[in-house]
Amino acid sequence: MPTPNLDPTHLTRDQVIQALHQMDQQGPRMPLSTVYDLVFRGKRYAPRAVAQLAFRLATGVPDAPWPLPAGAPTNRVLEQLDFTIATKRPTLENSPLLDGDVAAQEQMQELYTGPAREAVPTKARKPGRPTPAEAPNEPATPETSSAQVQEPAPAYALPPPEPYGRPQALAELFISEEKLDAALAALRRRRNLILQGPPGTGKTFLARRLAWLELGATDAARVELVQFHPSYSYEDFVQGFRPDGTGGFRLQDGILVDFCQRAAQDPERPYFLLIDELNRGNVARIFGELLLLLEADKRGPAHAVRLPYAPAGSSPFFVPENVYLIGTMNLADRSLAPLDYALRRRFAFVSLEPEFGAPLQEFLAAHQVPAAVISRLTTRLTELNQVIADDPELGPDFCLGHSYFCQPPPTPAAAPKWLQLILEQEIAPLLDDYWLDQPAKANQQKKKLLA
Repeated sequence: MPTPNLDPTHLTRDQVIQALHQMDQQGPRMPLSTVYDLVFRGKRYAPRAVAQLAFRLATGVPDAPWPLPAGAPTNRVLEQLDFTIATKRPTLENSPLLDGDVAAQEQMQELYTGPAREAVPTKARKPGRPTPAEAPNEPATPETSSAQVQEPAPAYALPPPEPYGRPQALAELFISEEKLDAALAALRRRRNLILQGPPGTGKTFLARRLAWLELGATDAARVELVQFHPSYSYEDFVQGFRPDGTGGFRLQDGILVDFCQRAAQDPERPYFLLIDELNRGNVARIFGELLLLLEADKRGPAHAVRLPYAPAGSSPFFVPENVYLIGTMNLADRSLAPLDYALRRRFAFVSLEPEFGAPLQEFLAAHQVPAAVISRLTTRLTELNQVIADDPELGPDFCLGHSYFCQPPPTPAAAPKWLQLILEQEIAPLLDDYWLDQPAKANQQKKKLLA
C-alpha cells in the first residue's frame, strides 16, 4: 500500500464536507464518539471517523490510516477548518479523556448499562395490536416494566414565604453592613454576581440571603439552586437529548431554560438562579450561548438566539430582564480550570474572608458558649490562618472559614468537647492534606491547634 504524503493539517474544508456527504449517503454505520462529536447542520459525527474518510478521499488511498490520534490533535485540525466540536461530557484540564485516550473511550463504550432487550419486529406485530407505548394501561411484563419506570412525584411542598429584611440579614451574616450594600449594588448593576473566597466562608449562605433581600421574602418558588460538577453539561443546564421513561431519547429543556420560562411569565418580580461551586464544572461549555445572553444589556426578546438543539421553526431563547444569577466559587481547589476572561467580564465579583472577629464571637456568646472556649477558638484559628496565608505554597485562598463553627453545642457544658472534636476531626485532617509533603510542619501546626 503506498504511503500517503499528505500532511493531515493540509486538509481543506471542502474535503471534509465531501466526507460528511459520503457518510450521510452510507447511513449511520459509524458509531458516535464517546467524548466528542463534530456538529454540522444539526447532525453529529465522530470527529476521527470524519477526518479519516476525508484523508482517504484527499490522498486517493482507500485504506490510508488517519495519522493523528483521536481527541485534541484531531479536533484541532477540524476546528481550524471552522467545524464545531462538541463535548458530550465536560472534562477538566487534567482529565485523561481530554487528550483522546482511545482505550479509555472504548472501555466506556463497554460499560454495563443493563440487560439488552430484543426489539419486536414490526412485521411480527398483529394488525391492530397496540405497542406498549400505545397501551399504557396493560399490565407491565418483566421485559417492559424497566423501560417504563418513571421518577416518583415529590412528596413535599415548598415552604410558604416568610418576610425577610435587612435587620434579619445583618443578624445572621458575618459581614459588615458596608460589604452587604456593596454586594447588593453589584448584583443590581450587573445582574450576575460571583461570591468567591476560601472554603467555609459562607458563600452559599450569603447567596441565598442576597436573593431573599431582593425578594423581600424567603420565596422558594422564585429561587432555584443548582450545583456544578465535572460531569455537568450543556445538555443538563440549557437543552439537549436525554433518556425518557420508554428507553429512548427526547429533546428536553435544562434547568436554565425552564427557569427563564417561569420568570418570563412573571416579569414584574425578580427571579434568582443560584449556582453553587460554579468553577467545579467546565463553565464555558456549560454556559454556551449565555456568554452573550447574560450581559445586562443583552436581556429580553430583542436579543434572543436560536439554541443548537432546537428544531427548525421553534422560538428563540432569551434571558428575561428579571433573572439574576449568583454563583459561588471556591478559590482553594487548584485542580479546577480558572474562568476565562470572556466569562469574567460578565460578572461582578465579591470576595469573602474568614471571620473570627466580633460577629462570630457575639453569635457564639448568644448561644451560651463559654468565653474561654470562644477565646481559644478565635485565637487558635486566627494564628493558624496567618501561618497558612504566609505559606508560599498555600496563601490566603487556603485559609479556614468560620462556617465550621456555626452549629453551636446544645449546652454550655458541651462546648469544650464540641470545639475539640471539630479541631481533631475536621481541621487537623485538612492540615495533613495542606502540608502533605511537609509532615513535620503539619504535625507542628496540629500540636499548636490541639494543645
